[in-house]
Amino acid sequence: MLYEHLRRLAHSQLLKERSDHTLNTTALIHEAYLRLVDIDRARWKDRAHFLAASSQVMRHILVDYARRRNAYKRGGGVVRVELYDDALQLAEEYAEAVIDLHDALERLEAIRPRQSQLLEQRYFGGLELKECAEVLGVSLATVTNELKVARAWLACELNPEFSP
Repeated sequence: MLYEHLRRLAHSQLLKERSDHTLNTTALIHEAYLRLVDIDRARWKDRAHFLAASSQVMRHILVDYARRRNAYKRGGGVVRVELYDDALQLAEEYAEAVIDLHDALERLEAIRPRQSQLLEQRYFGGLELKECAEVLGVSLATVTNELKVARAWLACELNPEFSP
């Protein structure tokens, strides 16, 4: 029932990747599904709960892929070839940005777990504010306020020139 929604999410995430990305929309959805069904005795409360879990799984798949790509880029057994392609440069910058975002979310999780979950659910899962509130068991106002704080923290964390 949620396949089309997951497909749109996966597609939007992969649009940011390089054009010759080996992971396509269907592969990302299927990989996420395989990881989700592998979770012992998962009980999905509702649509939002499933999408929140899916967003976390997709995040980890994309981060793992970006890390593998960066390992190879830095000489992980691959013959180095100089390329001067703007699209390739943008894809490499995106892979690094995904890893930077993941690392920042982990730091935020250590100090404000709910705010980290909110950012993950919105960015990787595409959940609506109301769905986030349902998953986290808080009010819509709490989600709105905490999301503002989390985005400000993330902006400062990823762009030190924004820090006060």
